[in-house]
Amino acid sequence: MSGLSHYCDLRLDTNLTAKGIASWVDENKPPGWIHGNISQPHGDITYSPEHNIYTFNKETGHVQRRQVEQQQRQSFLLKQIVHQLNPSKSPNSLNNSLFEDSQWIGMHKVQAKRRSFLQSFCKKYNGNLQPTTNLSQMVSRIYVEEKHKILYCEVPKAGCSNWKRTLMVLSGLAPSIDKISHNAVHYGKHLHKLDNFDVKGIYERLDSFTKVIVVRNPMERLVSAFRDKFEHPNNYYHPVFGKAIIKMYRKNATQEALTTGSGVTFKEFVQYLLDSQRPMGMDIHWETVNNLCFPCIINYDFIGKFETLEEDANHFLRLIGAPEDLKFPAFKDRHSTDERTTSSVVNHYMLQLSPAERQLTHNFYLLDYLLFNYTRLWV
Repeated sequence: MSGLSHYCDLRLDTNLTAKGIASWVDENKPPGWIHGNISQPHGDITYSPEHNIYTFNKETGHVQRRQVEQQQRQSFLLKQIVHQLNPSKSPNSLNNSLFEDSQWIGMHKVQAKRRSFLQSFCKKYNGNLQPTTNLSQMVSRIYVEEKHKILYCEVPKAGCSNWKRTLMVLSGLAPSIDKISHNAVHYGKHLHKLDNFDVKGIYERLDSFTKVIVVRNPMERLVSAFRDKFEHPNNYYHPVFGKAIIKMYRKNATQEALTTGSGVTFKEFVQYLLDSQRPMGMDIHWETVNNLCFPCIINYDFIGKFETLEEDANHFLRLIGAPEDLKFPAFKDRHSTDERTTSSVVNHYMLQLSPAERQLTHNFYLLDYLLFNYTRLWV
């Protein structure tokens, strides 16, 4: 079968062991072009996070790393980024005198612990990382604020709207945070992304700007994305994702549901998420943080968490020397009357899934759990 190879789409169990189902991949097609399962799970393989494609030897029944030609053609620049961005150096552009201030010393210790945990995990499990994406794609979610030399990697459903509002005020693009609409934040061309620059400009900013990432418990983030995109009217996600999901996963769907794409259930959404042959690709709102921000390649100087969002963000603003009157906003960007997606809300949604679906969903995001030291929320 010319141009075809066996592959396993692997997810992780709690022992950092990957299990997969062998499938056919047409290497002449774009990545992710799957041609049906050919067997049930065969064997285990020790997890190696630098690539998620593995081969399956039909004769021996063994699963092995797939040797992708692209891996052998890594750009020199990407190797430079991996090996030359020193994870042990002090954060760039930060007011280091605050690290000794008693008011902030606790927050400084929290940041040091988060960076150390992430770097240790990456070093332990990802020491021989060979990046397989191109540079432009790797930095495509990173916003640039030139005045204070900030690079912010956008993680949707982790306070990104208010972070981008804050960056707009810092850069002088808006006088105050509360005057910036949702559409101006997400659809205006106010903030530049790092991939707008040439290779030299990208590399210089990665090396000298303060790099920020803000993360959230993966299940909270997933449920929040579902509620936002599928439980409220939406003229993009319903017709584009909703119609495809209902057509694929709902038996005896009504013509109205097939026409509008409205009313997707959380169970149907998770079936789509876990399906290697999903009818629509991934979306940034539920893509893994690892695939959005590449935290084992780009050494982030400041790691915020949604669970301590205001405290972290206001600490960061003081570190960069922001105006004293600039505070991170506490308001909810959209659907302000809805209950926030807390752990109890997550439990409600996870109970709509079977135990196997809950575990597979956890496994789907396991690397994010491990990178940022999260534990699962549901009982």
